[in-house]
Order: sequence, then structure tokens, then C-alpha cells
Amino acid sequence: MNLFQGKVALITGGGTGIGAAVARQFCAEGGRVVLMGRRAAPLAEVAEPLGGLVVVGDAANPSDVRAALHAAREAFGGVDILVANAGGHGVGALLDTDDTSWSLSTRLNLDTAFVCARELMPELINRKGNIVVLSSLAGHFAGPDVVGYVTMKHALIGLTRSLARDYGRYGVRANAVCPGWVRTEMADQQMQLLMDRYQLPDLDAAYAMVTKDVPLGRAISPDEVAQSVLFLTSDQARMVTGISLMIDGGASSVDLPTIAFAH
Repeated sequence: MNLFQGKVALITGGGTGIGAAVARQFCAEGGRVVLMGRRAAPLAEVAEPLGGLVVVGDAANPSDVRAALHAAREAFGGVDILVANAGGHGVGALLDTDDTSWSLSTRLNLDTAFVCARELMPELINRKGNIVVLSSLAGHFAGPDVVGYVTMKHALIGLTRSLARDYGRYGVRANAVCPGWVRTEMADQQMQLLMDRYQLPDLDAAYAMVTKDVPLGRAISPDEVAQSVLFLTSDQARMVTGISLMIDGGASSVDLPTIAFAH
């Protein structure tokens, strides 16, 4: 369909998981991609077959983001879309979270999106572009012992709404997507904890355990999240801004106090 012919997306955390899936689908629709991350090898593996540009850097570092924007202008003429996908863990309950862990969670999850949005906003205003922020189901609900992750994913929704509110009149849209369990390398690490705790035979069994009460009954693929990201960044969603789209197989529709009646 060439939905993104002539468009350029900067995707942070673009070397794996959701970011890589977004890059592939965006290019399949005629777009060009700039992939930013801290590890060159996975970025290059995704970018090379797509004719994409790799920028190694920290998305929470303003000078690195400015360098990425400069490289995008040199290679492709500019940036139309920011996919703020970079993130990381914030493991531990309140009393288990020291200042270093809290600061790292803030930097990995919130600062990356904030800094990228701030540094790219003049470009996006000029090109009437848009932003998609990767939040999480944890941006609406709290999982156990992940206070940093939950707090920052909630904050990303606030950031998205503020961007939509403040810059909509300049032609810039901002939306968040909130996936549930997605089968990525990072989620696989969490599944390994369940496998060890409950002597589960494999990752499939662990994912089945965490999705047994999800209405659609399975984890999400990165490609399924990417499809929603592409919709929100396309002209098909040109009157959609300020939302947080749940991509969770129906998990957020479940009333926790009634789960016992289903078993």
C-alpha cells in the first residue's frame, strides 16, 4: 500500500523485539528508517536488509539524539515519525529499590522518550509529523515488585498526553501503545524466572501460565504490536492523538476479584 512512501521514522531500541518489527513493517510500506540504540550489531542486522541507517547512541542523551537527527537529515532529508521504543527494567519493590536502580529505570524508560521528543519536536512541527511512545499494560496497572517499571510506564502516558495537548495545534500527533506480554528477548528473561520457580519445561509453558486468564489466551507477537504502531503513525489515524492503545489480548478487561469464579 506504500502508506509511508517518502516518510522517515526514527526508532529507538530498533535492533530487537518491537522496534525491529516496526522497522521491517514500516519499510515494507515504503518508508525509510533510522535505528538508534546502544548496540551496533543488532541494529545493523535489522537495518542492512532494509537500507536503513544505524546510529549508535543513548536515546536519553541529548547530544546523541541531535546526532541521530543530523544523520537522518544527511541520509534521508529529515524525520517525520518518532517511535520511542527504548526501555528497560525497573525491578524491585519500593524497599528493594535504591537510588541507583530508580535513576536507571527513569533513564531507560522515561528519559529516553522525553529527550527524543524534545530534540525532535521542532523537526516534527516543521514536517507535521507524529510520535508513538511504547508504554505498557504496566502503564495502567501494577505488577508485583517492579515499582520503577510501573511508575515510568505510567509516566510515559502522561508525557504522551502532554505532547498531544501542547503540540496538536502545530500539527503534531502523539499516541502511546500499551502491550501486555509480548514474546521478546526481554520477556523471555522474565519467563525464565517462572520456569525456574515452577519447574516448567519451556518458554511456551511459561507464556501459557501468564496468559491463562487473558481472554485471547496467548502472548502477543512483536509484529502484532508493530501493526498498531503503524496504524497510529499513518494518515489513517490522522485524527487520533493523545490515546493509550491497549494491545493486551483483552487482559485489561478482566475483573481480578472474579477470576476465582472462572477456575
